[in-house]
Amino acid sequence: MHVIIPARYASTRLPGKPLADVAGKTLIERVYDRAQASGARSITIATDDERIAQTARKFGAAVCMTAASHRSGTDRIGEAIRSLGLGPEEIVVNLQGDEPLMPPALIQDVATLLGRDRDAVMATACHPIADLETLRNPNAVKVVCDARGYALYFSRAPIPWPRDQDDAAPIGALRHIGLYAYRAGFVARFCTWGPCLLEEEEKLEQLRVLWHGERIAVHVTDDAPPNGVDTPEDLTRVRKYFEKR
Repeated sequence: MHVIIPARYASTRLPGKPLADVAGKTLIERVYDRAQASGARSITIATDDERIAQTARKFGAAVCMTAASHRSGTDRIGEAIRSLGLGPEEIVVNLQGDEPLMPPALIQDVATLLGRDRDAVMATACHPIADLETLRNPNAVKVVCDARGYALYFSRAPIPWPRDQDDAAPIGALRHIGLYAYRAGFVARFCTWGPCLLEEEEKLEQLRVLWHGERIAVHVTDDAPPNGVDTPEDLTRVRKYFEKR
């Protein structure tokens, strides 16, 4: 597998976060370290910002400069795949540039799942939801799967909703983990489709895949990875984690 890490400097809630200091290393280097520990054949940081590119090169990362006009992380991944010249059957993992605590084993798990499933064009991960607060939180994306482990739908809404017991999380509710594996050839096809109605309503680009009738295999892990860095509070939490280590 190949890992591509999309990284933007602009962020509504935390501008410049890839370059934020996290116990002596930048946030983007902490993410890069996770990718290295996963056993990836190659790791590339895809960015549209020269400040991020210079920082990444300093700690030894390969960098692919991409356009600033991409609407989604997958579109940025698509440009990087073209620049790298990866073959259509090569498996690429999209590791977000704000996930410094993503377990390396989980990165490998989604790639392995896709590698053995020829019916899926993409793989991702999730973990069980144990509390009603998470189920109702629109920032916690939920996924519902079929009997074979393929995604039926992703939503910010609480799905499935327990009709007869609305004061507890339903058995089998799953929270989506924003980690994706694709075949390189599929990403090129994905990028030609453009956003779909459901994707724009939910602000979830993986719905574009289901909209077009393709399958997403879902790996279920019992161990929920810590959240990524979206806010200053998240950054403080991650700094404390690495300081303790």
